[in-house]
Amino acid sequence: MSFDPPSLVLIVPAVAAAMLALMPSYRASAWINVAASLLTFLAAASLFVVERPEAGDYLHVDDLNIVFIVLNTFVGLTAAVFSASYIGHELQTGRVTPANLRFYHAMYQVMMFGMNLALVSNNIGLMWVAVELATLSTVLMVGLYRTHEALEAAWKYFILGSVGIALALFGTILIYMAAQPILGEGLPSMVSSKLIASAAELDPKMLNVAFVFLIVGYGTKVGLAPFHAWLPDAHAEGPTPISAVLSGLLLNVALYVVLRFKMLMAANETALAPGPLMVALGLLSLVFAAAMLYRRRDIKRLFAYSSIEHMGIIVFAFGMGGALANFAGLLHMVMHSLTKSAIFFAVGSIAQIKGTQRLADIRGLTQSHPLLGWGLVIAVLSIAGMPPSGVFMSEFLVVTTSFSRAPILALVLVFGLVLAFAALLLHLTGVAFGEPSGEDEPLHSTLVPLWLHLALIMLIGLHMPGPMVEWFRSVAALLG
Repeated sequence: MSFDPPSLVLIVPAVAAAMLALMPSYRASAWINVAASLLTFLAAASLFVVERPEAGDYLHVDDLNIVFIVLNTFVGLTAAVFSASYIGHELQTGRVTPANLRFYHAMYQVMMFGMNLALVSNNIGLMWVAVELATLSTVLMVGLYRTHEALEAAWKYFILGSVGIALALFGTILIYMAAQPILGEGLPSMVSSKLIASAAELDPKMLNVAFVFLIVGYGTKVGLAPFHAWLPDAHAEGPTPISAVLSGLLLNVALYVVLRFKMLMAANETALAPGPLMVALGLLSLVFAAAMLYRRRDIKRLFAYSSIEHMGIIVFAFGMGGALANFAGLLHMVMHSLTKSAIFFAVGSIAQIKGTQRLADIRGLTQSHPLLGWGLVIAVLSIAGMPPSGVFMSEFLVVTTSFSRAPILALVLVFGLVLAFAALLLHLTGVAFGEPSGEDEPLHSTLVPLWLHLALIMLIGLHMPGPMVEWFRSVAALLG
């Protein structure tokens, strides 16, 4: 393997994982984890300026996956920085052991390797393996605390994720079978770029059946209702940095795979349009999750259902298709990743100082911890779609394009958005304002990643840079 940027986003986390598995010191392993994440991000960012290598049978880089790779490595870096202070306090309180921490940091880099591999893969079989690797590594980290609840959540995630990935494998096999008469046996029938180039010649009936299995299989990983049952438990019981990565990154990786297969379907004019199924699942996820927000009693479960809601919006936008809807979907995906990971950075700090995740026991944060409390307020208002955040801009674009094309669907969309907005404000009022509750521990986790994300969210909401707009337009056109 060469040492060009697409290879480095794989080599760095792979080497770091091997080093961290052998590292005895917690402090050294925490900062090696940060350093490796920084190097991976720099390698990903360099894809903007270096000449892209030609697509091979295994790896490729185009405008679409650069969006995901840069976002993936950036949030991976900020989550690693937050994790260094957060997980260190967990060691001091006895919730984890030094051996568990060594395992945690090694698995973090394995997870980053798996996600990056899925994003740069040009082989649908390798893509499947990479998603499974990323899933298994997060399963192991969800059970890090070794409590009954954490192990139950990990097993639930593993079982439901395995069902989803098995369905996705069957869909992948059907794609291979459809391509085999055209592209021949073996590797050529697994190469994504060759499949899309030859899509018009593939059997549409086989493609239709395959896409149903793929959308259900990978939709389980995206967290779409009704395949979402693993997600709230995994968020509530796992370490908070992993909740940030799950919501901000892993859901996007599964979404990216769905988009690749959507492009394949769209390139065959006689196959069924994938859009209506994606629109239906998106709206179902949005309305269901928005309604469930009212009954949450755990702060991490609350924002887990918020992730289901926003993935529903994103899938709805991509299902609608067209230049503006695809642009809105891309922007919303980026804004959701930055905002939701910021929220989990705040929630992790809150759970440590309060010693609980129960919403009823968390009060008056803006008085007791102003920097943390107001950071949470800004982040929640942003994810609820208040201006001038980037989420407001993306939701506005999704709503306007849906009203112009499908007013009835737009009404359902707006209903779900208003329902979720009211639920989040209802919970936020008690958590952020009023008299502080109980005795608090000192703040141990860094707030730098939280405020860095908030700054980016507001800057993009106020003014999207011209190069970013052109870049998203080219990707939106690529998606069709």
